[in-house]
Amino acid sequence: MKAMYINAPGQVEFRDIDKPVRQKGEVLLKLLYGGICGSDLGSYKGTFAYFDYPRIPGHEFSAEIVEVDEDNGQGLRPGMIVTCNPYFNCGHCYSCEHGIVNACMDNQTMGCQRDGAFQEYITMPEERVYDGKGLDPMLLAAIEPFCISYHGVSRAEVKQGDKVLVIGAGTIGVLAAVAAKAKGAVVYISDVSMGKLDMAREFGVDGIILNDSPESFDKAVKEITDGNGFDIAIEAVGLPSTFQNCIDAACFGGKVVVIGVGKKNLDFNFTLLQKKELNVFGSRNALKKDFVELIDLVKEGKVPVKGIITNIYKFEDGAKAFNDFANNPGNMLKVILDFTDR
Repeated sequence: MKAMYINAPGQVEFRDIDKPVRQKGEVLLKLLYGGICGSDLGSYKGTFAYFDYPRIPGHEFSAEIVEVDEDNGQGLRPGMIVTCNPYFNCGHCYSCEHGIVNACMDNQTMGCQRDGAFQEYITMPEERVYDGKGLDPMLLAAIEPFCISYHGVSRAEVKQGDKVLVIGAGTIGVLAAVAAKAKGAVVYISDVSMGKLDMAREFGVDGIILNDSPESFDKAVKEITDGNGFDIAIEAVGLPSTFQNCIDAACFGGKVVVIGVGKKNLDFNFTLLQKKELNVFGSRNALKKDFVELIDLVKEGKVPVKGIITNIYKFEDGAKAFNDFANNPGNMLKVILDFTDR
């Protein structure tokens, strides 16, 4: 079968590898659709912190069950369309023993610390495979990134009437805005790209902030919040400057949620955390409950996801997909690889 590898920054290669052999307790899956995540793009560009070369990327996907144990206990059966939890936890570290499996101290996310899903067939432990409940397989491939955003919003306990600022209008940021709106918040989104902000408007945000300079950003925050700052600021980029934006934009007693992943350090006046009595939350990966809840919400039409998919490429055109995405980030949100009809 064919598998995609990122051998080095900017280098995508397709290799012929052996089709996986399913073991007891595993599910053999045929890939249908796969989403290129911001972390995949960062791996391609050489900016992502958790990637070793060479590696098969990909952890957002939908698939069809080909083989599964009859007595699997999960209600799984051949032909079922599913998605999967791609964050492999060790089960015995301090975090796992305390139930924080998404922040396992030895976490291995598919496509990051271990090979990912961008291959024609994969095997997965049956407990990581979730019924798509009839969702369009292409939409089902977008559930995982939505879970990342949904988990971050849940960390902040966003509630009705909160003023929320999301910094970063990429896929994760837009979906964080959608999740916060679903909880009744008043949501603004900020980015350096007007093109991305225009796309974000289509998802029902209450306003935008073009972050074209520190001065204009600070001015907009003050005007929107009457000088008070936002109740919650969500970082969805992974840059020192955007984390600083969140610290500055949060109100006294406010919350900051960090979803974005980066490699650079920030030298900042940490006394602001004390002065404002800020609550700062890291948000990593997602939990089974996030997947299950979101599949139901999307199926019920309560959250708009379809519009997040802006570009579709055949799997064999994956190198072009990565190159286009890297060179046109302001015009593309969710890029999907189509594995069907091969």
